[in-house]
This record gives sequence, C-alpha cells and structure tokens, in this order.
Amino acid sequence: MTDARAAVADAVAAERLRIVAALIRVTGDFDLAEDCVQDAVERALARWPLDGVPDHPGAWLTTTARRRAVDVLRRRQTERAKLREAQALAELARDLTGDDPGPYGDDRLKLLFTCCHPALPMAGRVALTLKSVAGLSTRQIARAFLVSEATMGQRLLRTKNKIEHAGIGFRVPEPHRLAARTDAVLAVVYLIFTEGYAMLHDDLAAEAVELSGLVARLLPEDDEALGLHALLLLQHARRAARTDVDGDLVTVENQDRGRWDHDAIEAGLTALAAARATGRAPGYYRLQAEIAALHSTAVHPDATDWVRIVAAYDALLALRPSPAIELNRAVAVGFRDGPEVGLAAVDGVTDHPLLSAVRADLLRRAGRRTEAAAAYRDAVAAARTEPERRLLERRLREVSGPAADS
Repeated sequence: MTDARAAVADAVAAERLRIVAALIRVTGDFDLAEDCVQDAVERALARWPLDGVPDHPGAWLTTTARRRAVDVLRRRQTERAKLREAQALAELARDLTGDDPGPYGDDRLKLLFTCCHPALPMAGRVALTLKSVAGLSTRQIARAFLVSEATMGQRLLRTKNKIEHAGIGFRVPEPHRLAARTDAVLAVVYLIFTEGYAMLHDDLAAEAVELSGLVARLLPEDDEALGLHALLLLQHARRAARTDVDGDLVTVENQDRGRWDHDAIEAGLTALAAARATGRAPGYYRLQAEIAALHSTAVHPDATDWVRIVAAYDALLALRPSPAIELNRAVAVGFRDGPEVGLAAVDGVTDHPLLSAVRADLLRRAGRRTEAAAAYRDAVAAARTEPERRLLERRLREVSGPAADS
C-alpha cells in the first residue's frame, strides 16, 4: 500500500503538468483538464495497491485522464452539441503521441504562455499560473496572497473567461512575437518568487524556482530565462539561514553560510554560466543573478565584492530604473563607501515599502541613533510580516537606549 501510494505521488509529480497541459490544449477547458487528472489520481490510488504499480505509471495516468475527458465530452455532446467539443473529442480519440510540439517546446510551455498572455491582468496571470502550471489549490493561492478563497476563485474564473472570450490560443507565439511573450512569462515567475520570498512562503518561492527551471529547460538558448533560473536558485539557496530557531529574521551578513544550500548555489552558477555563454549583453534577470552570485560565493561577509555589486546595480538602473533597484544600490554603496555615503544615495529614493527600514539601518551603522530610532518606528509600522516586524523592533531597542545621540 505504501509503495503504491509513493508511486502515485512520484508519477503525479513527474507527469501532472504534462497531462494537464495536453488536455487543456485539446479541450480548451482548464477545469475539465484538472478534474480529469484528479480523477485519474484517485483511480490510481484505488487500483495500484490491488493490481500493482504499472510498468509506465505516467502513461497509465495519461490514458486514464484522457478516457475520463472523452467520457465527459461525450456526455456534454449528448446534452448540447458543440462544435468545439466535438472537435476536441475527435482529437482525443486519436493517438496523440505523434503530435509535433513545434520548435519552441511542448504543451507545458504552451500552457505557461497561455496563462501569462499579456492581454490578461497581472494578478490573473499569477493566479492561473499557480493553479494550472504549479498545481496549487485555490485555497493555497488565496492564502499566499492574503485574500479570501472566494476572491481568488472569482479572480481565476474571470481570467479563464477572458481566455475563452478573447480567443487566446493555446500556443507558443510566432517567432517574431516570442521575445515579448517570453518577457511576460518571466515577469510572472519572478513576481511569484519575490512574493513568496518576501512573505517567507518557502513553498511559493520553491514553486517559482521549479517554474523558472521549466522555462530554462524549454528555452535553453534564452539568456534571460537562464538568468532568471540562476537568480532564483541562488536566492532560494539561503532560505534555511534566513530565520533562526525562534523564527526571527537573520540578515545576510549574520547568516550561517554553512546552512546555505550549496548544491542549489552550484546549480545557479551553472545556469548563470550558460546565460553568459550565449554571448549577449546581460539583461535584467542576468544582472540580478550576477549580484546574487557575488553574495553566494563570498565565504565571509567581509569578502563580498561590493565594488562589482554596485557596478551591477548601476547597469540595472541604466537598463530598467526603479525605486527598488535604487534602494538596493544605496545599500551596496553603504557597504562599499560607508553608511553616510549610502544615506546620500537613499535620499534619491522617494517611494518604496522598505525605504524607512533601509534608511534606519544606514543611520544605525552611522551612529546616528536618535534619527535611526525614528526611522525604525516608521519601518515597524510598514512591516509586512511578523518576523520582519520583530527584527525591526529589535533594532529599535538597540538604538533607543540612553546612549542615543541628541
């Protein structure tokens, strides 16, 4: 029984996305595809302990899910003849193994591009990608983004309706449009990761790492896809050291680097090397990956190459200016040239949720304790997570003692 259940879990992990993507391509129905795969899993859990694990578990799940889809479509066809469903039924009835995936990958890539179509709102792209590609439940997605399950369900429904009514095709775009659409895919994956990373949702961040790996494998010549995968691997490698035993945040310079995932770091450096090997000028994600690599390969905080990190942020600002990049650059300048110089750089940032926290930390490092305390109070009020709030309150206590400047 245990072996059979483990075999089902392994097969689902390996094949769920491929099966769902193929069914969506054929039927155009996201809900039907997910329901049929879930039905196949339930049948496997019932049959495999009795009949034994099949020689090809993935093929068994694929066939069972496809048969379920045929049954559902036949019932629908009996109830109301629809040309689209009749065509889908005919295609499902044929052997699909000979389908030509085209030059840009298989159905998994097509599903990613469909979920991340630029005509869809960003919130809908993220939610649908997590639901259909990553396999998260509506409840899990709602919890990650701090909304009710009903709200997230409505968001998913509106997004699916938009796909149907706007006639968004299940396909990778034409070659001359591929770059623009790939940018949309990478932006969604990056947003999923940054949300999970900032909110300490390791599972959500891990899903983004997996998605970036899928895109990098399916687009092995795309330097930005490789750069994003490298970036997420290198960032996520530090997850175990980001909090202590009490769940409190630990800043990078104070982390136990022995707890970093060095296999993930090596994988990230390999992906970064592949991005460099394309010979293209570094883009948005690759530049960030270069920064993450400099952090990840520093054996001690004092060995961090802040000169190269600041140079990379300068390149990022020239490529895609934003308050977040300005703020991160100011932090790097503070480590390179001292906190007073970093404060001067922070003065140019006008709007970012972490502005008060960064300014407070630079003031603390500069010994300007009274000003630091005021900035920490603002930062505590803006904290997004409980661990972040506790870290800022701890810093506030450090600078609020009788030795504070006047």
